[in-house]
Amino acid sequence: MPKPGSSRVQFRERAELLDFLLEVSSLTSETLELDQLLDNVADIVKQVVPTDLFAILIYNERLKGMRIRHAIGHRQEVVRNLVVSLGEGLTGIAAETRQPVLSGDVRNDPRYLSALDAVRSELAVPMMVRGRLVGVIDVQSTRPNAYSEHDRALLQLVASRVAFAIDNAMLYSKVHRQNRMLRALSRVSQELSSILSVDDLLRRIAETLRKLVNFDAFNILLVDEQQKLLRNRFSMRYDQRVEIDNIPLGNGITGAAVEAREPIKVNDTLTDPRYIASHPDIQSEVAVPLIYQDKVIGVLDLESERLGFFTDDHVRMLSLLAPQIAISIENASLYEQIAAREKRMDQDLRAARKLQKVLQPRTAPEIPGLEIALGARPAREITGDIYDFFDCEENCALICFGDSSGKSAAAALYGALISGLLRSLATSRKNPAELMATLNEAVMERRVETKYVTLLLMQWNARQRSFLMTNAGNSPPMVSRGDKILHPKVEGIPVGLLEDRPYDEVHFQAEPGDVILLYSDGVQDQLGEKNPDEEFGVRRISRLLKKHRHRPAAEIVGAFFKELDEFAGKLPISDDQSIIVMKVI
Repeated sequence: MPKPGSSRVQFRERAELLDFLLEVSSLTSETLELDQLLDNVADIVKQVVPTDLFAILIYNERLKGMRIRHAIGHRQEVVRNLVVSLGEGLTGIAAETRQPVLSGDVRNDPRYLSALDAVRSELAVPMMVRGRLVGVIDVQSTRPNAYSEHDRALLQLVASRVAFAIDNAMLYSKVHRQNRMLRALSRVSQELSSILSVDDLLRRIAETLRKLVNFDAFNILLVDEQQKLLRNRFSMRYDQRVEIDNIPLGNGITGAAVEAREPIKVNDTLTDPRYIASHPDIQSEVAVPLIYQDKVIGVLDLESERLGFFTDDHVRMLSLLAPQIAISIENASLYEQIAAREKRMDQDLRAARKLQKVLQPRTAPEIPGLEIALGARPAREITGDIYDFFDCEENCALICFGDSSGKSAAAALYGALISGLLRSLATSRKNPAELMATLNEAVMERRVETKYVTLLLMQWNARQRSFLMTNAGNSPPMVSRGDKILHPKVEGIPVGLLEDRPYDEVHFQAEPGDVILLYSDGVQDQLGEKNPDEEFGVRRISRLLKKHRHRPAAEIVGAFFKELDEFAGKLPISDDQSIIVMKVI
């Protein structure tokens, strides 16, 4: 092919033209990437036609017009915003008539759309594939009469060769976008289901959609039925979080999408009376309702500064993604509600724990004839175990030890009821059996279904060095005396189960050096890490009591909790654990 001259290339022989056409075919068949292909086409045209401004416009069926896809010399705002309708300007006429249009002096041509004041001549040639318009190649020059009939014929020849390649590249780009969209939708569906923070979820949706749709604004609005609003939940503009106003239900394009229960796409917001201006540069918008279990819970809204930016492919993609977004938002919202409730409950439980520490003895009192130590730890924030000490008369004390049915708050509240009743009744100077019966009657008057308490009452007489005991279903005391372990037999029905129940009393004569152990179910029922089916058990408790009986009462309590922790390992405490150790002086 001959070297280009100052203005154009003249093909002196037919062979040179054939070589040039072969080069055109070669360059346009090198790639299916549209941007690279258009670069190649621009290089081809510049070799043979003089140009100061160059553009390749692609026809958009949806817009019924053309947009500049590749440009040299044109201002960026023109490239970004210009839509040329069929029949508008020289390029629009070339597209409408499917024929080249040549103007030697545009200043005297009323058909010319001014792109640059210095332009004097223009040549626009349509690209056609099987009678269908693909676009227009447009060249402009600052010289008058810069283009000849030879240039028109040559550019028409180039356009006929590159049209097929551009059409194929556009088809490839569309298929590639669809495949990328489907892969992204699959990936997004998996990711969204695992995000349980609403803000994190919506941020992730925005980031993912941005990779698929180059929007300028992203909004999620949720339906507020009580206030009759679309409440702004998450908005971004140019990758920055922003706040937008809430929208009354039924208003705007978003409100219309909610009412219609289907996507609404607006190519030109300025011509749509439903549009609520949120930013002066916005020109197109698409709103897709978010429907969960046949109920519209909100709307996904995208906006662009480009006219007619959103395509039917965009709408299909958003419509496919919308149900997963709706489900994920509902799941995350439900999780946040549950987490908020749990946080409030946790705060309430901590407050209840503080109150319980005030109500229950933190240390054992001084009782004549006894060395006493106690230890307790709840399975959760608060305990259902009951323990307390009351003065009866001189050299006499009442020890109460029990367990409220259930765990945590309900057990603690029921235990608090029992403790309160005990405090009011313990001053009546009744013996343990009468006190237990009176307590049972008081509880039955306030009966709570399925709730009861097991309780051991031990009245200590320091002068006689003896216990008078009555039991309502609690574990009996374990006594270490010398090398023996004694199990005083004392039984009875739990408090709060049956009316008019008498309770038996058992007298136990203590001896100096006796160690009396009271323990709750949570001690003997604790499971071990090495064998999850094995309980701590009464035998292990007996061995520990014999092993440590010579130590001070507080050290015996500490030894028990240490052994419990070693036995449980990483397993959690399964039930409240309370221990009282009394050594007879």
